[in-house]
Amino acid sequence: MKIALGSDHGGFAMKEALKKYLTEKGVEFTDFGTDSEASCDYPIYAEKVCKAVTSGEYEKGILCCGTGIGMSMAANKIKGIRCACCGDCFSAEMTRRHNDANVLALGGRVLGQGLAEKIVGIFLDTPFEGGRHARRVGMIMDLEK
Repeated sequence: MKIALGSDHGGFAMKEALKKYLTEKGVEFTDFGTDSEASCDYPIYAEKVCKAVTSGEYEKGILCCGTGIGMSMAANKIKGIRCACCGDCFSAEMTRRHNDANVLALGGRVLGQGLAEKIVGIFLDTPFEGGRHARRVGMIMDLEK
């Protein structure tokens, strides 16, 4: 599994910590930036990560900003992306099982690192159930037309 990572300044510290976590789990990733806590514009990094995912080169993406909300809003403007901003483990599981989310957004200023790691682990390890959910995901994707 290859993961595309990105953050703005508000999610930079969380992204850096998640890189260590992913390395320990043996998950391959690429960091698409930012590379510091200097103020920057999150849509730039959301686009880089999401285009890497939609290209097929990366299976999933993880975006971090202050709350996760801005990144998720920007990500969901990219055709083919189903980004979920998750602050709990149940939401992370269900967005994979029922929505086949391909990008996870996290808030570096609202989540502790331990919880963020649990959410990421669940997001990466939970399969899509398909079935009736595939029809609904198809309906979501049809909204892009």
